[in-house]
Amino acid sequence: MRLKDIYQPISKELDDVEDLLRVSLANTGYKSISEVNNYLLEAKGKRLRPALVIFSAKAAKETHQLNKHSMASLACAVELIHIASLIHDDVMDHAALRHHKPTINSRYGEDVSITLGDYLYSKAFELIANCKDIDILSCVSQATRLMCEGQLIQVCERDNLELLKSRYIIVVKKKTAALFAASCRAGAILADARDPYKNTLGEYGLNFGVAFQIIDDCLDLIAKVEDLGKDPGADLKMGELTLPVLNLLSKAKDKNRILSLISAKDNGETFRELRERFINSEAALATKKDILFYIRKAKKSLSGLEESCFKQSMCALADFMVERLKL
Repeated sequence: MRLKDIYQPISKELDDVEDLLRVSLANTGYKSISEVNNYLLEAKGKRLRPALVIFSAKAAKETHQLNKHSMASLACAVELIHIASLIHDDVMDHAALRHHKPTINSRYGEDVSITLGDYLYSKAFELIANCKDIDILSCVSQATRLMCEGQLIQVCERDNLELLKSRYIIVVKKKTAALFAASCRAGAILADARDPYKNTLGEYGLNFGVAFQIIDDCLDLIAKVEDLGKDPGADLKMGELTLPVLNLLSKAKDKNRILSLISAKDNGETFRELRERFINSEAALATKKDILFYIRKAKKSLSGLEESCFKQSMCALADFMVERLKL
């Protein structure tokens, strides 16, 4: 199934979000800022987080009438927070490509990138303020703090060859899964849902987010630039050990060789060897099992929701994520 098909029940709402993104970023009154923002809008991602805001709000809706403007503002805000985090990530990783286009830092420089990321965070919270709901503000601001904590831990743990799997999961839950969880939970808050629904949807987002990041880390190791839209091996170059590599280390009989390949970092030949070793080892199967564990947890958490096309779409979205991975 294509992502477009999964999004079909909320296509109108996503169009509203896209319109609001353009209004928020394109109409600044300053030509230099508009140029950078327009370039940013050309590199469109999957819009997973806005979609989860809308799916969650509609799946949790009982009698409360959804405010379309507030829903678009919230969905737009979480996407801006996500984009801001990617811009800052690209600066720290010295990344040259994203979505098959030069990154903001490679085209406009690091000063513009850092300032633009900050600018997008501020725009996001301006939009959240428009929702006039302190619980939504608390939910998203807490997730943003956790994202920053996760990123900081990850940077501090670079080149730690003794990184534990449990530590990796902690980082992923903070850096990536927290915003997915907040997107779902804030959507339920917007729908004035009961606490069990808020918790259920938050759990879906958290487990979906962990699976998403493991898949992303796996693709960084095994995919090609034409599929990724960016250069593979970025994690390894920055000394960041991800779950696929940790699984390879735990399954390898010749750990010293694996450690030497990891330590080589920028060497293309050693990266290709590491990639082949992972694909042809038990580590690939172990990583897929880890992904499926969190996907099943995500889908199971939705069991308490009433049946709807929105609930079905969220299950389909989880399955779609797994299909990205050819293992």
